[in-house]
Amino acid sequence: MAHLRSRRRLGLAVPVVLSLTASLGFLPGAASAAPLGAPAATTADGPNLSYVVNTRTDHRTIESVTKAIKAAGGSVVIAYEQIGVIVVHSANPDFGKQIRTVRGVQSAGATRTSPLTPAGTTDEGSAQVLSAAEAAKVSRAATADEEPLEADQWDLRAIGADKAAKINPGSKKVTVAVIDVGVDDTHPDIAPNFSPSQSANCVGGKPDTTYGSWRPVDADHYHGTHVAGEIAAARNGVGVAGVAPGVKVSGITVAQPDSTQLFYPESVVCAFVFAADHGVEITNNSYYVDPWLYNCLDDPDQRAIVDAVNRAQTYAQKKGTLNVAAAGNSNDDLDSDALTDASSPDDSTPVTRTVDPHKCFDVPTQLPGVVTVSSTGVKGAKSYFSSYGDGVIDVSAPGGDRYQIPDTPSKNGRILSTMPNNQYGYLQGTSMATPHVAGVAALLKSKYPWAGPAQLQALLKAQADNPGCPTDPYDGNGDGVVDATCSGGKRVNGFYGWGIVNALRAVK
Repeated sequence: MAHLRSRRRLGLAVPVVLSLTASLGFLPGAASAAPLGAPAATTADGPNLSYVVNTRTDHRTIESVTKAIKAAGGSVVIAYEQIGVIVVHSANPDFGKQIRTVRGVQSAGATRTSPLTPAGTTDEGSAQVLSAAEAAKVSRAATADEEPLEADQWDLRAIGADKAAKINPGSKKVTVAVIDVGVDDTHPDIAPNFSPSQSANCVGGKPDTTYGSWRPVDADHYHGTHVAGEIAAARNGVGVAGVAPGVKVSGITVAQPDSTQLFYPESVVCAFVFAADHGVEITNNSYYVDPWLYNCLDDPDQRAIVDAVNRAQTYAQKKGTLNVAAAGNSNDDLDSDALTDASSPDDSTPVTRTVDPHKCFDVPTQLPGVVTVSSTGVKGAKSYFSSYGDGVIDVSAPGGDRYQIPDTPSKNGRILSTMPNNQYGYLQGTSMATPHVAGVAALLKSKYPWAGPAQLQALLKAQADNPGCPTDPYDGNGDGVVDATCSGGKRVNGFYGWGIVNALRAVK
């Protein structure tokens, strides 16, 4: 079983965006004073690491930097000239330090702390696969106009997605790309809406479009298949239904194929660029970029990661793609002055550090223009695990909560969706909330095809229902201890942002 870790997410508060934009804005200026010329050739006597080298986007600069990369003992995996990001492998222990002195290099750094070998997600706890007996019990409760397992999908009813599907199930001209551990497109609930031409494997930093390359390597890599079903499982008389059962869904694999399932920066850069260049309208991002939970700009490697991924997701936005991301499962107040990160780097030996979330950035969630999503349970209350923060969370959506029990056949407060090998299972987490938002965004894009990313984000906020901060102290797990404090007003607050998305309002 893959080791699925609790993932934190930081949101898109205005001060954070301004800080990040300003920080990234001075990167080219800082590089302009770097000395001219390539570093001397160096013997490769260190671990073989992956790097991102960020440059100006003109061909002459990229060509010059590429020569310098080779002289410094690096080999180019791929150069994304449209955003000025070059993915490099090198065993030169001084490669980063040397390449940062080259004119035209605006930032550069290692994307991992352990050697390359021949992912992290935002679901909380292990998966619970639905047995044949349990499925039969749920099916007996289904009404004539429901999918066989829909009686257990309290989340669809919570946001009016069951009624919305009768009005507008979404357009086949809209595609949501699931950037994740892989999507099993052979699943009968996913196959009708799957788009192979917009799918790829980006694990190595370079897209592999070989047919089937986007599929999970084994059943333990179930996360992306579950997410895909939440978004667009077809209403075809089989299993479950998605929030937007009429739209297309694609899979872009970015997680390492081993049990770590790490999401490295070069893979995510590849995914955003591929999605943008292949006409994807919305991306779903239920992860943070490894190996750093927070990337601080005063560290050259982490700074380069922020720069590279931001260039890629900004490129996607400019080409019309809305990026939606999970807020994380640490029950953290993401507008606090300081947070403890005890998990980074997660590809070698973690070191406990205190970070200011207004200066050190969770990627891609905290990047400008990304929609940050918190999670709710069946009662409409914040999920006990969901991170939050006034001015950080954009919108909220059902992500499950085992302490909030629904009146369904299985009495399971988590989210039921598709799993590899034609199975179904329950998961909870902001990973599950995010695809609900991506699905509603797809419905909005279907209704308003002219809407760009900024307009779609505004529409998401406008149609959301905000329950306001709870009047009683928040005790998510019922142990008598106050677990979180909600700040803000009825219109916008730290638990729900602008509110819980509403699919029925979106189609009306």
